[in-house]
Amino acid sequence: MKRFDVVALGESMLRLTPPGYLRIEQTRSFDIWVGGAESNTAVGLARLGMTVAWLSRLPDSPLGRYVSNRIAQYGVDVSQVVWAQDERLGIYFHEKAIDPRASEIIYDRRDSAMSRMQPSDLPDALFRLGAAGLLHATGITLAISSAAQATLLAAMRQARAARWRVSFDTNYRSKLWSGAEAAKGCQPAMQLADVIFCPLDDYGELYGDAKVDDALLGLAERFPDALIVMTLGVDGAIARTATGQVFRQPAMLAGEVGRIGGGDAFAAGFLYAWLRYDDVAQALKWGAAMSAMKYTIPGDLPLVDRAAVAALAAGAAGGGLIR
Repeated sequence: MKRFDVVALGESMLRLTPPGYLRIEQTRSFDIWVGGAESNTAVGLARLGMTVAWLSRLPDSPLGRYVSNRIAQYGVDVSQVVWAQDERLGIYFHEKAIDPRASEIIYDRRDSAMSRMQPSDLPDALFRLGAAGLLHATGITLAISSAAQATLLAAMRQARAARWRVSFDTNYRSKLWSGAEAAKGCQPAMQLADVIFCPLDDYGELYGDAKVDDALLGLAERFPDALIVMTLGVDGAIARTATGQVFRQPAMLAGEVGRIGGGDAFAAGFLYAWLRYDDVAQALKWGAAMSAMKYTIPGDLPLVDRAAVAALAAGAAGGGLIR
């Protein structure tokens, strides 16, 4: 079995979106995209040149194979995916809008194949010393079912036992659980993580509204051994190391074509640079550059060009010319 830089575990679904700004009730067709927080990050890392595997559980059906094929198409290893007979794929609908009408997400994911994944589905041969450098996961997996929650926590413990590093993104979804439920459910995963991604908005939902510095300190006090990374929307991002060093990164302006997956792209850029350069300030720059690039790309997946991200992270101006 080859060595992976990163292994990501989580659910991917089909996204159905009406063309343009049509409402669901008026559309006659849907654009189909594949998306899932962890596979979005996995694809982003693969596009930057890392070797990445994605773990999940899919129905052995044309829909399941469609998802697997799309993720594999962009360089992610899907050989460890568990295939389930006579089960369903999660789907979600995205109705895109502009102000003052709000965009809307409608989930149809209850009892999906991934929600039935068990710790026994985890590949023992993969979770061994030297097989990978890092396991990446999010709070979405914890929220979809008790079985998925047990599977993710088992994977994180196995990764730690194999001396991998672990990253965890809270990725709070109010349609899956309440803030109080998320705070309690994410606690054991965050205690196992070496890197915690928690947007400021997520912090407010889980622990109560706070100013940036207070929220960062609040997470550091709860999880003192972790590198805390907090995204701040248009105000950029901030990170705090376990030794108390604080780094700040302004946002990189981008035109908005595809907002969904911007946070997952940030995680990909950050993890890439952190694993490669062991430099938090540089990792924040790569995260911001990846997120900005993703905003210019339709769909959920960050189909970036590494050279363009590197140039943006180094301070080069983007766009404006035809190459």
